[in-house]
Amino acid sequence: MRFFRPRGGSDARRMTRTPVHQAKALYEAGRYAKAEAEARAVARSRPRDDEYAAVALNSAAIATGAQGRHAEAVATYDDALPAFSRIFGVDHWLTPKLRSDRAQQLTALGRYAECEAECAAVARAATSGTGPEMSLLAAAARNGLVFALNAQGRQPEAEALAREALAEAQGADELYRGLSEDQRHPDTGAVELAFATALFGLCRGPEARLQAAAAHNACLASIGPDHHRTVEAQTLLDRIDGA
Repeated sequence: MRFFRPRGGSDARRMTRTPVHQAKALYEAGRYAKAEAEARAVARSRPRDDEYAAVALNSAAIATGAQGRHAEAVATYDDALPAFSRIFGVDHWLTPKLRSDRAQQLTALGRYAECEAECAAVARAATSGTGPEMSLLAAAARNGLVFALNAQGRQPEAEALAREALAEAQGADELYRGLSEDQRHPDTGAVELAFATALFGLCRGPEARLQAAAAHNACLASIGPDHHRTVEAQTLLDRIDGA
């Protein structure tokens, strides 16, 4: 769950004093409904052009999506995006990150072509950027692209892209360890779940199960049993075992 990081000083120390710190803490504790309520309360309490109002809306969208309420999450992202573009700028990593997060909610709504187009656009923009945030953003966008391709029955494309994303993720251990917990937290298990989904679509059950189990275990350990991705991983495991 990536919150706005104030410039200067210790990010961790300064974050404890921001209006969104309580919503952040609730989310990371797996208390998604309370995190959403807190974030929406912060957003309502501040002027629309305030940067923390925008961040609070983004936080509310993330927490809403974690509960599996994808249409509401997309609507909340839509409310936050104009403010992010205006306050942070369209090229700041926070803005395409919001676009990527929004796009990946679209797959649950059956809006696969729209998700594919948006994730591809974000991945291209992130690849041309620099810094660890852009590298991780490119990986997250490609992960959403894998899901969109797989959902459209394009499993060979999805598998090829998932293998590339998995290799990049496995080769980024040093970068990953250098990130703060709130930067690492949101994408736990996502690459493995995307890869498992593509492999299952290709009728490669044993390989799919290994990746799905890895995704499920990672999600349980990091984001808890109630997060929508943990539920998706368990559902995929059940489908694989029942095939």
